[in-house]
Amino acid sequence: MAAPGSGKVVYEQEGVFIHSSSGNSDDQDCLLSGILRVIEKDTEVIVDWRPLDDLLDSSNILYARKDSSSVVEWAQTPKEKTLRGTEHPNSYEAEWDMVNTVSFKKKPQSNGDAAVHTNGENKWSFLFSLADLKSIKQNKEGMGWSYLVFCLKDDVVLPALHFHHGDSALLIHSLRKYVVLCESPQDKRILVNCQSISQSFENLLDEPAYGLLEKLKTDPYTATMGRFSKVTNYIYDSLRGSDPATQQRPPSEMADFFSDAIPGLKINQQEEPGFEVITRIDLGKRPEVNRRQPVSVEEWTKNMDSEGRILNADSMKQMIFRGGLCHALRKEVWKFLLGYYPWHSTREERTNIQKRKIDEYFRMKLQWKSVSEEQEKRNYRLRDYRSLIEKDVNRTDRTNKFYEGQDNPGLILLHDILMTYCMYDFDLGYVQGMSDLLSPILYVMENEVDAFWCFALYMDQMHQNFEEQMQGMKTQLIHLSTLLRLLDSGFCSYLESQDSGYLYFCFRWLLIRFKREFSFQDILRLWEVMWTDLPCQNFHLLICCAILESEKKQIMEKHYGFNEILKHINELSMKMDVEDVLCKAEAVSMQMINCKELPQAVCEILGLENSAATTPDSDTGEDETAGGISHSAPAYPNISKPVAAANGTSESIEQVTPTMLTD
Repeated sequence: MAAPGSGKVVYEQEGVFIHSSSGNSDDQDCLLSGILRVIEKDTEVIVDWRPLDDLLDSSNILYARKDSSSVVEWAQTPKEKTLRGTEHPNSYEAEWDMVNTVSFKKKPQSNGDAAVHTNGENKWSFLFSLADLKSIKQNKEGMGWSYLVFCLKDDVVLPALHFHHGDSALLIHSLRKYVVLCESPQDKRILVNCQSISQSFENLLDEPAYGLLEKLKTDPYTATMGRFSKVTNYIYDSLRGSDPATQQRPPSEMADFFSDAIPGLKINQQEEPGFEVITRIDLGKRPEVNRRQPVSVEEWTKNMDSEGRILNADSMKQMIFRGGLCHALRKEVWKFLLGYYPWHSTREERTNIQKRKIDEYFRMKLQWKSVSEEQEKRNYRLRDYRSLIEKDVNRTDRTNKFYEGQDNPGLILLHDILMTYCMYDFDLGYVQGMSDLLSPILYVMENEVDAFWCFALYMDQMHQNFEEQMQGMKTQLIHLSTLLRLLDSGFCSYLESQDSGYLYFCFRWLLIRFKREFSFQDILRLWEVMWTDLPCQNFHLLICCAILESEKKQIMEKHYGFNEILKHINELSMKMDVEDVLCKAEAVSMQMINCKELPQAVCEILGLENSAATTPDSDTGEDETAGGISHSAPAYPNISKPVAAANGTSESIEQVTPTMLTD
């Protein structure tokens, strides 16, 4: 670890004591009052404690001396290693430098237990990277002062920190921003680090290259910053290896550890109501689908009356679904697709809408712009939101010319829109990944206010993906499993045999709607197609099915296991053709819609009133002529339309239920 410079303090608490002789009845208990901080620095988060009553002498920093033995000894940092630090003993640079002074020395074992020794000084300081945290032990409720004991990897145990002001819960809350702390099933007082939500999202959102497992073991925090498959590998390996009880568990149980590591995501089908056990169904022949050219400016203007109303919104949506939009139209048409403008509105009505939205936006923006430093010091949630936004904005689509370079105005707009969204929806605020959803919208709109409202409407659709319990992600994974099993029960059975039946490798696809799977321009096409809400509800799940079906042969023929499946799916990023995927997904939708025995649960997932068995000829569609080219719309049965909510967003009518298929 390179010695960092000064960092950003995100948590600070005075009155945190070390009881220097706790547990030793021969010595008088000596209370060492100190200050505890959590500090962000680049890609690291540091937990730092130092005495409050004296300036830091860098030679007093405790360091762990250890060799192949698991026994550690606390000792003073050797003077020869602190020359650089003593030049500036009051600065954080001195303390950061000391991170590199850890050396290894064998200590004789005593009764097989690790012992912690101090150097005789009554002032101790220590700091560690949160990446090295293994667990936190808490005191029992009602048992004196609140205290925490940090256990690091390699079983290094730090001195207990006693919170005489009873504020340990605030520290735990702060740490949960960076790490997932799960209760140990053996002892509820122990919180185990199950890897961070922050890392999880960053892993989902970073570049697609797949790192080596050895790198994860050596430096899990840095290595797992890359991609979702790294998170899953790290969790899979570390949970199996760190707990002796889990080392004997069969591989079939390892997926359970992974689901536990993402809070709220674990799927327990026994608790899900409405399961329908059905026999295998013949879906019939899958039709061939050809896509058309993108909707042109001429086609759009021909479909508009003199006052600016869209003459046939359904026909226009069908054209957009089948071919997308030329880029010149996106700035205007996306506002219709996302519900910013009603399809039946006139130009004058749209101008009035925009004026109202401008006023409303800047009132919200002023709310966070006018917060003073003193106010922000007393609002930890706003501080946390700002910190996450600043971190994410600086790495969002920086290879795109719209966002590249330093002091880019596009980055400033990204930041301001996301901060304003925190005022618009303070309960949700900002969660990592949301910047990826905003980036293409701002790129297309080139306007702060329009981009904000389109993003807010898109977030209404995506809101559940980012909620703490991840209910939206859980439901989508269940529905995806149901659809894939209907299409290919053999492939599903194979995935289940490799502990991949919950399809967690699709997590990134669903979380940010394929944003990191296709090129930036392809995402513009994919999103506008999905925003038409055609040909059925949850079309994005059929896109997942189409991709997985294309990869089935390689996965099964090469006998890929848990890690190989994750690796393979992750490496599909930027290698797929969006038009080909859309053709396959539409063909799958037509195959299902035209099936005469489609299970009721699948009808509910796709938003169909009933299968083709009872409505074979309904809503056959009309021929559309655009630019002299005839395009035949596919025949779809009645589709239950989304209900328009008061705020202009779409909400699903039905509560869908998963389906289990048996051969």
